[in-house]
Amino acid sequence: MELTVDNAQVYAYTGGKPFNPELPAVVFIHGAENDHSVWGLQSRWFAHHGFCVLAVDLPGHGRSAGPLLPTVEAQADWLVALLDAAGVQEAALVGHSMGSLISLETAARFPERISKIALVGTAVPMPVSEALLTAAREARPKAEGMVNVWSHGPRGALGGSTVPGIWLMGASIRLAERAAPEVLFNDLNACNEYRRGLEAAAAAQCPALLVVGSRDMMTSPRGAPKLAAAMKDARIASVEGSGHALMAEYPDAVLDALRGFVSW
Repeated sequence: MELTVDNAQVYAYTGGKPFNPELPAVVFIHGAENDHSVWGLQSRWFAHHGFCVLAVDLPGHGRSAGPLLPTVEAQADWLVALLDAAGVQEAALVGHSMGSLISLETAARFPERISKIALVGTAVPMPVSEALLTAAREARPKAEGMVNVWSHGPRGALGGSTVPGIWLMGASIRLAERAAPEVLFNDLNACNEYRRGLEAAAAAQCPALLVVGSRDMMTSPRGAPKLAAAMKDARIASVEGSGHALMAEYPDAVLDALRGFVSW
């Protein structure tokens, strides 16, 4: 599905079903240097079970035109403009990594538009090491290699995909290589510079679900209880054995967690 947001063409995958804004809406928001394709299983399930789905490509990502948005706050504003363009008055948000920060900020600033938020692979704050930021700016392949290693738990690093024939580490690199050279630094820097996460958590009024990987080296699950405690109504679902790439490593477990939360 193509939409026009802020005078730019935007792509959103609708899960294989025609988009009907009269149905309950779920918006999926990808993480750094990713696109809508990371939500393949989850977006299709909701689209085929009574929801309208938008798995978005953020500006300058995937099939969406730029410019890139340099801050989480700007991306939250953009997300509400997307809802307006799609004719959606209220939506549940499901965000991964950087997308989780966008979801949190949107819920805090636009409470009348957001019914629930699911934060997958999240941390507040979400600092990025200076070494990784420098590599993302000056040596992109090196940075992508670092992210790829740190994003997968033991099973994913060894090639253990639930889909026969899929090499998770290789697929992750191929996905990253589809992005423009400046995307990775833009996204990592946006995560690193986002300072109001706990403030946004306290302001968010809607129910929240934190889906964390027990072996996540990018956004440690140790911070999840503090984030949940800062929110009005939050629960935590742990995906045992998973690293940061939860939707690729344990797609069914992520779907089960989302299904029980969003459909409730």
